[in-house]
Amino acid sequence: MLALAKYSIGVGDRFAHQAKAQLRACLLAAEKGVEVIPVWNKSNREHTIIGSEPGSVRASADAAVRELKWTKPYHVDADHIRLETVDRFLAASDFYTIDVADSIGHHAEPAAVAAFTSRHLDLVGKLAIPGIAEPFTTTRANVERVAAKYLKAVQDAGAIYRKIAAAKGEGNFVTEVSMDETDAPQTPPELLLILAALADEKVPVQTIAPKFTGRFNKGVDYVGNLKQFEKEFRDDLAVIAFAIGKFGLPGNLKLSVHSGSDKFSLYAPMRRAIRDTGAGLHLKTAGTTWLEEVIGLAEAGGEGLDLAKEIYAKALMKKEELCAPYASVIDIDATKLPTAEAVKSWTEEQFVGALRHEPSNPAFNPSLRQLVHVGFKIAALMGDRYLKMLKTCEPSISRNVTGNLYDRHLKPLFVDQ
Repeated sequence: MLALAKYSIGVGDRFAHQAKAQLRACLLAAEKGVEVIPVWNKSNREHTIIGSEPGSVRASADAAVRELKWTKPYHVDADHIRLETVDRFLAASDFYTIDVADSIGHHAEPAAVAAFTSRHLDLVGKLAIPGIAEPFTTTRANVERVAAKYLKAVQDAGAIYRKIAAAKGEGNFVTEVSMDETDAPQTPPELLLILAALADEKVPVQTIAPKFTGRFNKGVDYVGNLKQFEKEFRDDLAVIAFAIGKFGLPGNLKLSVHSGSDKFSLYAPMRRAIRDTGAGLHLKTAGTTWLEEVIGLAEAGGEGLDLAKEIYAKALMKKEELCAPYASVIDIDATKLPTAEAVKSWTEEQFVGALRHEPSNPAFNPSLRQLVHVGFKIAALMGDRYLKMLKTCEPSISRNVTGNLYDRHLKPLFVDQ
């Protein structure tokens, strides 16, 4: 089986120009003795908005690997695919994030729920899981309730997995199952039953992305109770370790944290947990690299700064349209958004200070950052004009992309300080 390494980082590259800069961050970690495998991810929605094809992600990744002489594994992720969108990714991808969040709550057939419950009567009652202080107490009604809520989603994951396997061959790709884009978090007992159902469906899941408690907004820090998150994260790690032995799931199965970029306050708790338990981790980032492109444009000054200001001004004009697809993962205070006219007079330092994710900087503006985060469609509509400016400002952009990914993400999570 093509196996995902212990530590991996999902790196989004909206315009397929930053693969080398992203890979340099992994090389910096490797120089410190830590192997973090890059997984280039791009969703069908992003391809549709930008007008790109999955093959462009593969080509960009392959070129970066060749040029920088990366000798470790790497992957290309068909991010958040469904049965109706997977076909266009089959040739280019070797990692598939199967997104079944929309199927949660769509009830499975009563006979399937009853059969699942009967197969897993050993999970009814008190269940002690190593690493969790208090045993789970589960009734048959609890199992039936969880199965009714999640079994259809797992069955859909199985159907998507089998379609990929028919095209790629068993064992030739990495499977992730994503359930994070939903309203309610999955509790550790629910995760255990979800993993049991995935084993029943014979989905060799190597990484699973549950929804955690709290807000995982795009491009900004976590909002929620850190102690509650750490307990939930550790309990999920314990459930996964238990499920591997109990259900025969792949031994490298690990948690995936989606919208994981920029969640700076979570990195210390996650680092402690993976160090204490020896567990692996997949951290999925995306728009943080696009934001570093805009920061690099602004930092370059001149035409680069002018273009960055234009992107903001047009994003402000189309705010409702741009925010609609991401409404569940952004919190923008419109009263905190400066006018386009005000931004037009900003210096490089003012623009970068507002956009760069440095919460200690009084100039940092999380509402502006989130708006620019969802505003990549503005750059896409600029076409070659935007892409040419990426090349013109490449030194400042690549410096920011590498530094952000290594210093703010890989280093605090994986590298000994």
